[in-house]
Amino acid sequence: MHVLRSAYKIRKGTLFHFVFWIVRTKEKLLEQRILKGIFSFHFCCLNQNFICWKDMAAVSHLTVGHSTSQLSLSRSFTKNRRETLCSLIPGARGFSSLPQRAFFSQKSGARKRTPEVHMVLDTEQVDTQNNNEYLSTLAREFEQRFTPPHVTDIFPIEPIPSTFCVNSSCPLPDRQLLDQAKNLGKIFVHDDDRVLLKVIKYASPTSAGAECIDPDCNFINQWVCRAGPRARIYFSPDEVKAAIVTCGGLCPGLNDVIRQIVLTLEIYGVKDIRGIQYGYRGFFDDTLADISLSRHLVQSIHLNGGSLLGVSRGGGNTSEIVDSLQKKGINMLFVLGGNGTHAGANAIHDECRKRGMKVVVVGVPKTIDNDIMLMDKTFGFDTAVEAAQSAINSAYIEARSAYHGIGIVKLMGRQSGFIAMHASLASGQIDVCLIPEVKFYMDGPSGVLQHLQHLLETKGSAVLCVAEGAGQELLDKVNATDASGNPLLSDIGVHLQQQVKKYFKDKSIPADVKYIDPTYMIRACRANSSDGILCAVLGQNAVHGAFAGFSGITVGICNNHYVYFPIPEVIAQPRNVDPSSRMWHRCLTSTGQPDFHTTD
Repeated sequence: MHVLRSAYKIRKGTLFHFVFWIVRTKEKLLEQRILKGIFSFHFCCLNQNFICWKDMAAVSHLTVGHSTSQLSLSRSFTKNRRETLCSLIPGARGFSSLPQRAFFSQKSGARKRTPEVHMVLDTEQVDTQNNNEYLSTLAREFEQRFTPPHVTDIFPIEPIPSTFCVNSSCPLPDRQLLDQAKNLGKIFVHDDDRVLLKVIKYASPTSAGAECIDPDCNFINQWVCRAGPRARIYFSPDEVKAAIVTCGGLCPGLNDVIRQIVLTLEIYGVKDIRGIQYGYRGFFDDTLADISLSRHLVQSIHLNGGSLLGVSRGGGNTSEIVDSLQKKGINMLFVLGGNGTHAGANAIHDECRKRGMKVVVVGVPKTIDNDIMLMDKTFGFDTAVEAAQSAINSAYIEARSAYHGIGIVKLMGRQSGFIAMHASLASGQIDVCLIPEVKFYMDGPSGVLQHLQHLLETKGSAVLCVAEGAGQELLDKVNATDASGNPLLSDIGVHLQQQVKKYFKDKSIPADVKYIDPTYMIRACRANSSDGILCAVLGQNAVHGAFAGFSGITVGICNNHYVYFPIPEVIAQPRNVDPSSRMWHRCLTSTGQPDFHTTD
């Protein structure tokens, strides 16, 4: 276990002697047994300043001693191990690399001044056993976090044999099947089946796209619950009253998921299935009647875009929604939406548990932005990328057909640039791709405008693709939010169009600029074949998860396998394009664009 490999360079100050114990784990540090390893540090530092530790998992206990006073501080730093951890120690001015078993020692007086930091590190007790204990602790904590909530956590329910069959006209045999564990894999998923979340062992944090749990890039098996039908279920189909709600904006594939949820519920034997109209609003708006759903009604809805149930942003408070669930007797709720919708679904799950209601809440992640954590992709994304090709191709044709033609295409992507990146890479026609995660400058020798001029001089034309959330720091803020609480964005597409025209006009260089905004066209369409398959499997597995007794979960695809995630884990933060990832590097290789993040 390599702990704190940094020596802090400090110029003048007063000597402190302090000892602290470090436990490299992520959660509930004060409840963990302190691991071996005591580190004694002697160094000089400036008064009334701060020292910061970066990339350390946690500081469990810190004691600071002084000739006339002593301060004891106990804290835990959790959740995001990449955040900077600061504590009340004076005067750090950066740090430098230090070998694992390096030793610094120097006698020092009560108020001696020195330009260097002096440290004594006792690392003899930090051995392989401790490292294994540390990795085992992380693995156990990960397993606890990713174990899906279950109805038996609250209710002492005995399971019954599953009523699901791959052939709906042929019910499963009697209870004898439950004793044939060796045959469960033919139809059912075992309760203990798990899927590995991460499959790459990075050798170094400097490796492209590296996601490391510590500076040594140690690898632990991070298992998540496999999705699918179980041999035992916790709801009798006769008692189930299921409801489906679609929230947020439109997305290709909504009708596909609705259809598969209804079909799978009917195969289990559920008769009471209803659709809630216009998102969460349908729970408390008395003018919006529920829609009775059946195989006959949903049979062909996947042939159309949009949502049979309608969508809306925002909604009533959690208490009102749960009141509606109680009133209607709903005990299975399927929620289709993005991060905000899932946050609402998790709040509903918590409120139902608080009230002692036997209700399961299952989410299906919906966003064309592909910005939900931990998943390979979300449904609607592939269709949006494919639909964007028409706009990009049109911009390319316009640019190539005009003298000094420049085509600008704005695509969706409020906080993440996955659509713009993938659409640019797929088309092979984009010269510049701008996304929210990578800042850029318009002006200067390394700016976007100068590069467009270079493209006109060398190629005769240029095509630029920009995500709607890119470059917002260059625009005036709107200072308003939508019904979901998302900040309203200034129009980067129009801004680029105006800036490009002005730039070339001022330089007396002819330029024919065409701007295309297919924003809503790429989401208001029918799902393509890839998304159609994804929607079908997600919808079916949502029902399997509900009958298996899981609640407060969402279903997703991970390493090409379908899994159940506890909702809090996927909504902790939005998923963004990693500028150091291989996919972004591939996009840059395709476009050939320079680094616009400098004015030099």
